[in-house]
Parts: sequence; C-alpha cells; structure tokens
Amino acid sequence: MFKIISRDRGSRARAGILSTAHGEIPTPVFMPVGTAGTVKGILHRDLINDIDAGIILGNTYHLYLRPGMDIIKAAGGLHGFMKWERALLTDSGGYQIFSLSSIRKVTGEGVTFRSHIDGSKHLFTPENTIDIQRIIGADIMMVLDECTSYPSDHRSALRSMNLTGQWLDRAIKRYNETIPLWGYDQALFPIIQGSTWEDLRRMSAEKAASTGLPGIAIGGLSVGEPADVMYRIIEIVNNILPEEKPRYLMGVGTPENILESIALGVDMFDCVIPTRNGRNGMLFTSHGIINIRNKKWANDFSPIDPDGKNEISRTYSKAYLRHLFVSGEMLGPQIASINNLSFYLSLLREARMKIEEGTFLEWKNKKIKTISERL
Repeated sequence: MFKIISRDRGSRARAGILSTAHGEIPTPVFMPVGTAGTVKGILHRDLINDIDAGIILGNTYHLYLRPGMDIIKAAGGLHGFMKWERALLTDSGGYQIFSLSSIRKVTGEGVTFRSHIDGSKHLFTPENTIDIQRIIGADIMMVLDECTSYPSDHRSALRSMNLTGQWLDRAIKRYNETIPLWGYDQALFPIIQGSTWEDLRRMSAEKAASTGLPGIAIGGLSVGEPADVMYRIIEIVNNILPEEKPRYLMGVGTPENILESIALGVDMFDCVIPTRNGRNGMLFTSHGIINIRNKKWANDFSPIDPDGKNEISRTYSKAYLRHLFVSGEMLGPQIASINNLSFYLSLLREARMKIEEGTFLEWKNKKIKTISERL
C-alpha cells in the first residue's frame, strides 16, 4: 500500500506513494475534510482542477446520522453517492467523543451519542463502526478510539489508552470477519493515543505497530497542547513505528505544524483550518497570512496570491474578495476556501520536491518564516 521513494538528507522527512483502489497518492499529502460528504462550498470540479486533491475525508458519525446508511448503501457507497472517483478516508467517530463530550457516554462496550440533530440515542462500537465504514466504502478506515482532552492526568490517559487498545482488538476481529461491499480492498488503520504522557504513547505505538495493519494514525494531538509538546510526542512515536508504513497525523494543523511534522517523518495530514478559516476571511498565501476583512485591502487591486498555484488566487483581487466578504456574498468564502486548500496542497507538493532533492530541512526553516508572517 505504501512505498517510500526518497528521503531528505537533513531530517526524517520522506516522499512516498500511497496506493489505494481509487488511485495512487504522492506523499506527504494533505487531505481536505469533507465531513458530511462534501468539502464545504467546494465543487468536485474545483477539488480536482484547482486544488488537485487525490484523497478527501468523510466522517462516520455524521454520515451515519445524515443521510443514513440506507441511503448511502442504496447509492453504492459514498463514492457513488457524492460522485467522487478519487480516494476516501473515513474517521470512525472517535474525535466526536472529544468534541461532543456533552452529548455522549463512554463505556467498555462503546460510546452512546445523543444526536445533535434530533436528540435520539445511538451506540457506536468497535464492531458497528467497521460495518458502517464497509457501507460507506472508504479506501482507508479508522478504528474507534477515545481522544482525550488536554491536559489529561496520567490515570485518565492510561484508562483511555487501554480502552482504545481493547477497541482496537475488537475492530480488527470484525474487520477480518467481514468483506468489502463494493468490490475493492479497504485498509484499516489503528490509532495511537496516550495524551502527552511519553510512556503511554510508547505503549500505544508499540501495540499499533504490532497489529501489522497497513498504516498507522497518530490521534489525540492538536487538542490544546503546546506545539513543542506535540512535536516531542510525534518524535517519540515515530521512533517506534515501522518505517515502511504510512503515518497519519490526525487533525493537524497549521502550515507550520505540518512542515515541522513532515520533518519528523509524518506522511498524511487532515484539518479543517484551510476551509474553516477561509470561510471567516483568513487566507494563507505564498507571502503570509491575510485577514481579508481588514480595511487595508479595500483598495488593493493586486491578486490574492500572485504566486499562487491556482488560477482563482492569481485572478481575483484582494479588494474584490474583501468586497464579497463585507457584502455577505457566498462567493467570498468559496474563493477563500479554494485559495487555502490550493495553498496547502501545493505547499506539500513543494515539500515533496524538496525531499526528493534532499534540501527539505533548509527549505522548511525558511518557508515557515515567510508563510507565517501576518500581512
């Protein structure tokens, strides 16, 4: 499923190819988040032509509640339902244990959610989340895990990590007992937890590595801990994980977070930042970060990002985009989201090129200073 093509000379960064039933994906890769079967405000045409996303995410919890598995199954899986011919990855709903803590209850059996839509109760278990993801038809599926909050005391983190490990064993059993519904293989990734406790992270990483599954996810980070703590945990975990397996850092993060994590040996990323921040007027560009609502852009007729990798960023002016936001026009958030996703994916394509050249570390240190500047 994964082949390393080249390695950077000055860091642990590596360039690879992730093979799925719906295409080969060069890594490092950023995966746009399409929680409910859509990347918010972005047409598939733009995801393909302007952004060139080879893989996007769906969310098991949200898709299960709406539109529901009967509809997705009748459509032939999520690929058929949303008319997406490239790869899909689904989260199991584990992050919702963290983000929806006020409407859920965790037990050894699984987690019971009270729907945020109508208040109805639903039990998610390691077994039925595999069944749901079989129906969805994701190329890469995640096991059910418990994501702890930050800070978390050692006792709570240990209990959560042990529960995640027990759920992992049950998920693998169900995975091995079932077959794909849509005629192609689906990979399953375990998830490493343990909060910011080094001993727990080592234990969880060793268990995940021992499963022999085709890839491994690192969960429970970017939940409020300082960036240097996150990097330390990534380094500890990656010292244990097998080199030949792809490493997926879940829910991370800013461009700086991503480049620093690539240097530590991470291959796959996802985050809502480029679209969520875009909808609120924050733009990532080749020259720094823009708050497009600021009055300083009202008479700036230069392109949003003259060095951007997509036509939209090079065509529309900052003044025009500000006008759209101030006027409440829906085209504004759409343009900003396309700009941001294109920036993220082109940044990782450039990172891959620098890895292949063996100059990633030096490039990364300079690049972070430029793209993190507030304009």
